[in-house]
Amino acid sequence: MNLYLVGLMGSGKTTVGRQLAKCLERPFLDTDHELEARTGVRIPLIFEIEGEAGFRRREAQIVEELTQQKGIVLATGGGAVLNAESRKLLRQRGWTAYLDAHPTLLWERTRHDRNRPLLQVEKPLERLASLYAERDPLYREIAHFVVDCNKMPLSLLIQSLFREFTKVCEHCA
Repeated sequence: MNLYLVGLMGSGKTTVGRQLAKCLERPFLDTDHELEARTGVRIPLIFEIEGEAGFRRREAQIVEELTQQKGIVLATGGGAVLNAESRKLLRQRGWTAYLDAHPTLLWERTRHDRNRPLLQVEKPLERLASLYAERDPLYREIAHFVVDCNKMPLSLLIQSLFREFTKVCEHCA
């Protein structure tokens, strides 16, 4: 069974995913990294040239392809859930965990990162709050497990996800 991580930018999907993959002895993939590797350019440039709509089309294609693999840990881009087909695939083709973090924490983690095109606005914290309000219901819709990242140390978060995922895998065997 695949393990998919969803949540807003800065929630820790890539960091948690890498460590979980190591613990589970599985390959780790990240939709944003895959997209950059395939196009040969950074995400902000894709946004600049193709706009958000073009980026989302590419992202949905990557989700469709990567969710066909078996035995992976996949960190999705924060907006992958905006596409209804991607939500369906993430829910049906694996076990999805939502890393829920408050916009204030997300801002603390991302405020110096210039590789976040959606935050290159006058009021980025307000933008994060708006994205959270829009996407939180979508993350919850597809999540098999929701973890509150606001006060949980990284090591406990990984232990919690590892424990829940291995329980599910035992029931599927």
